[in-house]
Amino acid sequence: MSGPMFQGSIPALITPFRDGQVDEAAFQAFVDWQISEGSEAVVSCGTTGESPTLSHEEDMRVTSLCVEVAKGRVPVIAGTGSNNTAEAIRLTEHAKSAGADAALIVTPYYNKPTQRGLYAHYKAIHDAVDIPIIIYNIPGRSIVDMSVETMAALAELPRIAGVKDATADPRRPMLTLLEIGPDFVQLSGEDATVVPFLSMGGHGCISVTANVAPKLCSQLQYAWREGDVKTVHEINGRLFPLHEALFVESSPAPVKYALSLLGHCQNELRLPLVTVTPETQQRVRDAMVHAGLIN
Repeated sequence: MSGPMFQGSIPALITPFRDGQVDEAAFQAFVDWQISEGSEAVVSCGTTGESPTLSHEEDMRVTSLCVEVAKGRVPVIAGTGSNNTAEAIRLTEHAKSAGADAALIVTPYYNKPTQRGLYAHYKAIHDAVDIPIIIYNIPGRSIVDMSVETMAALAELPRIAGVKDATADPRRPMLTLLEIGPDFVQLSGEDATVVPFLSMGGHGCISVTANVAPKLCSQLQYAWREGDVKTVHEINGRLFPLHEALFVESSPAPVKYALSLLGHCQNELRLPLVTVTPETQQRVRDAMVHAGLIN
């Protein structure tokens, strides 16, 4: 390879609901807006897309809608993870058939597999479906943490393309770079630490904040690649209160409230998630004002 397969600002897309159903028109309009604002790829059906409460049919439909509206303008990375390997293979097979460019596969949650089990899980999916795979390592939600050594072993497989790193370990991107090399895609899963992540060898961010501020998130990534550190710090300062506010309550509740203010979706989630409190609403609004997104 001549460089990482993915880079820059990549929103982990919300899934809009209206009266309990997926709002397909709002979703496709939202994807189109994200692309027009400069996002360099998009992720469908991740945690931010409330994948745990989407039926399999809804999950596959959302990925198909995303591919349809993207029209090859940017890559589509489909969230296809599960703690059931056979189920992950089925969702990944659909992503491939729908035209997705890669699959984002979370480490199996609740089961607590060993490192050997993690390797076997990803190898089984890799061997079953001909599509690039991004490992999603998020110990805070999945309990398990894939080691750099296990990731390096998986990276020897031709279609294991990279990682979404939500460990919040500032050493991890450099350790991964030294162990695997510069072509292995490293995407932060933590908006608040994106600048140090980039400085330690990262290539971009699969972002929650980019749902609300896609242009600013994209501009930060481009400025970093151009070596414009002054602009990076200026944008990071504008966005940082928003990074914090969007995780005051369980995501994506705060980001859906923020997007409802911008007219992109209803402030609606599926149980067990609930809408944010008035106190969180105020904090989100204040952060959006600080970022220059609303008056």
